[in-house]
Amino acid sequence: MTDSPNAAGRAWALFFAREVLGLIFFMAGVYKVFDLGPLGHARKYFLPYADTFLPLWSLWATGVVVPFVELIGGALLMLGWRIREALVALGCVLVLVTFGHLLKEPLYPFHEHVIPRLALLLFVLVFPRDDDAFSVDGLLRWRRRSR
Repeated sequence: MTDSPNAAGRAWALFFAREVLGLIFFMAGVYKVFDLGPLGHARKYFLPYADTFLPLWSLWATGVVVPFVELIGGALLMLGWRIREALVALGCVLVLVTFGHLLKEPLYPFHEHVIPRLALLLFVLVFPRDDDAFSVDGLLRWRRRSR
């Protein structure tokens, strides 16, 4: 990051967007893993789709995995470590959620749940990595360049 005011503004913008998005997913993951439980999450949110063309095994598998992806992806975003990988994983969750909701309810108001998360995710994803100075990834990049 250069010392220009624009670079500092971009770094802060990325930090705040990444932290808010990370908290949203992390806290959802905490609830789904530790309170509801992965099997409870699958039963409550995925098994209602058993009357669709989706195989039951796929509902169980995704229903159990999604809470961990949210928990780990959210934590990685908050730390700013492996940001790109976390964003891709969480983006896949958003695509999956959108598909599922629209499968059951073709006019599902996904602007309430999906769009705000997607907007933050895309914001962080499209900025150059070097602009995200307040992250573990940024610190590691800085250390590699300093050698």
